[in-house]
Amino acid sequence: MGAINGTDFINRINQLDTEIWLDGKKIEGKISEHPAFKGILQTKASLYNMQHDPEIKDEMTFHSPETGDSVGLSFLQPKTKDDLIKRRKASEHWAKQTGGLLGRSPDYLNSALMSFASSSPLLRGRANCFPENIQSIYELAMKKDLSFAHTFVPPQVNRSDSYLESSEEEPIVARVIDRNEEGIVIKGARLLATQGGLTDEVLVFSIPKFLLDEDEAFAFSIPSDTKGLKFICRESFVDGDSLFNHPLSSRFEEMDTILVFDNVLVPWNRVFYYDNALAAADFSFQSSFQSFTVHQAVTRQIAKTEFILGLAELLVQTINVSEYQHIQEKLSEIIIGIETMKALLEKSENDATLDQWGTMRPNTVPLQVANNIFPKIYPRFTEIIQLIGASGLVGLPTENAFNSPIRADLDQYLQAATKNAEDRVKIFRLAWDLTMSSFGTRQTQYERYFFGDPVRLSGRLYKSYPFTDYVREVSNFLDLETEENENPF
Repeated sequence: MGAINGTDFINRINQLDTEIWLDGKKIEGKISEHPAFKGILQTKASLYNMQHDPEIKDEMTFHSPETGDSVGLSFLQPKTKDDLIKRRKASEHWAKQTGGLLGRSPDYLNSALMSFASSSPLLRGRANCFPENIQSIYELAMKKDLSFAHTFVPPQVNRSDSYLESSEEEPIVARVIDRNEEGIVIKGARLLATQGGLTDEVLVFSIPKFLLDEDEAFAFSIPSDTKGLKFICRESFVDGDSLFNHPLSSRFEEMDTILVFDNVLVPWNRVFYYDNALAAADFSFQSSFQSFTVHQAVTRQIAKTEFILGLAELLVQTINVSEYQHIQEKLSEIIIGIETMKALLEKSENDATLDQWGTMRPNTVPLQVANNIFPKIYPRFTEIIQLIGASGLVGLPTENAFNSPIRADLDQYLQAATKNAEDRVKIFRLAWDLTMSSFGTRQTQYERYFFGDPVRLSGRLYKSYPFTDYVREVSNFLDLETEENENPF
């Protein structure tokens, strides 16, 4: 089959019998027609259609060495720096199509699964580990162009370091409660599955910082409509179909879900590892997962920042405030953010090296730096949009108002220096939806915690950074008689 188109994607999602709950009601009928989900599914369908656009098909797909079919470039295991750049350019096409607002575009978890497969030899010969299953799921995903959601965060019952869950019969955190000839049985919950229930599969894996015991150390992928798997949605941030009133939420509202595992049987051929906390830790830190998912994420974040810059300058031109130095300073902040992120991304590619299994990994240090920068600059950029728009963002009429007897009043009193009233309101409603609506504020929180707690990200960068040469230079300058100092952590 290879790379699918948008119609294939929509039809496949509609055919799933996935258990999704929204506002206390179980979703019935075609998921693609539900008001809360049709916008995001149509947007994703448009991305899959891009894989067949004759003008960019060669930049979106490659020929599978196994089947010869054209498959999505996000599945490509890079062997050269040119391969890395090809992967990035494919992600750029999708990111620019969505203004970088789709945090879980298909290439994100395609990259994750590709990284799992490329690093699967880490698990060879280890207890309760099945690297061959990772490879087979990867090949299946590539062959059918499967889409994935994922989850690794446990419920936040008690975030104290000393907290231990006591109930094994009715666990809160998802855990293995049985192992039988068919597979492992999972009971409990996981949080923050973005687009949960809106994909073919859900990828479930453990992050070592959350592990409390062996029963919680597992990884697998299962179809979204697996028996006993339930997706509980938060409140939808889709406020209507109108692209005029809600230009972003009507298209890009991804939905976040809680996953409830009610004695879910995971067949053995779907299990990557279980009951092995050490293997889970090694796979998390030594696999190429972080390298490739951050590489894709930074590519998207650059596109998002470019979108913000375009909107900010459009606001400036619309109300003619470019002569003010504080406006120039604010726009320069965004420019500096874009160019910094671009430089870090390119450095990660320029400094890429082959790992022990022959995969070309982008350098993690500049990617970690970008990881630490973006959660801080994104909220500031949304604030800049708010400051430029000022009170103009507060009293915005709707599309219906422009199609009513008061149209003449709006045309007269809401016109701008360079735009008529309707275009001015469109621009300001976009700024409002990006920074002030429920959709926009979720975007800000999402980017703050995209890869976890910013303080922990800083700590991870500090602990992994190579200090030796810098310490040696200063020690030599002072003629100190000391041993070489590595980072003590």
